[in-house]
Amino acid sequence: MKRDWINLGLAAFVVLFFVFMLAPILIVVLVSFTSAGYVSFPIPGWSLKWFAHIFEYQPFIDALIVSIEIAIGATVLSCLIGVPAAIFLARSRSAWASGIMTFLLSPLSMPMIVIGFASLFFLSWLGVGISFAALLITHTVVCLPYIVRTVAGVYAGLPRSYEEAAAILGANPLLTFWHVTLPLIRPGIMAGSLFSFLTSFDNLPISYFFGSASTNTLPVVMLSYMENQFDPTIAALSTLQLALAVVALLIVDRVYGIDKMTVAG
Repeated sequence: MKRDWINLGLAAFVVLFFVFMLAPILIVVLVSFTSAGYVSFPIPGWSLKWFAHIFEYQPFIDALIVSIEIAIGATVLSCLIGVPAAIFLARSRSAWASGIMTFLLSPLSMPMIVIGFASLFFLSWLGVGISFAALLITHTVVCLPYIVRTVAGVYAGLPRSYEEAAAILGANPLLTFWHVTLPLIRPGIMAGSLFSFLTSFDNLPISYFFGSASTNTLPVVMLSYMENQFDPTIAALSTLQLALAVVALLIVDRVYGIDKMTVAG
């Protein structure tokens, strides 16, 4: 009897926890479809006019283009840097390999606002200043750990026999990587790229430091809009961002499977 009460209490706690986590998200999604001109819940009626308003407000469109360009650029650069680094460090027996891996993953444990503040001063000292290039460099820094971690996790679990067999059959290191290693670590690359893109696309603390007329990202413009307006347009934008994340996850799951992404993480 006592065990039944413990199990019941644990189940109730889990349910309450998920309700606590998901309720704000569900409320935002519902508010985005309101017919009222202000944020209220429950909503008085249903309408899609706030989604239409997103495309009527030009700063949103300009910022969306910048966010997509930065997210894609940071993800590509993270792959170009992170994949070779992960492959080299995952099986390295050198004493300093662990230290380098920790350094590459360190942005995950640092507050974003600290990274943004420090990057602003450092890049300004280098002469890059507030620019698209500076924003791309800083986003790459915070996206890189996701590529390194997922690819290293997949590659470390692969048997060496696959690459050894390719070498025995006469394949050079480049052919071995292209035809053997790359297909095997592709789920890790895709998982890391997904996390990298979403991290960059939704980033506010770092983007805020490098905001200008030509480098404002969507989260920065959304914050600025909220300071002057209190209509449900931001809720509609948040719903679209949530939908983007869900669709991206479903596509990766369809192609590679959630189980492989979980192993990669």
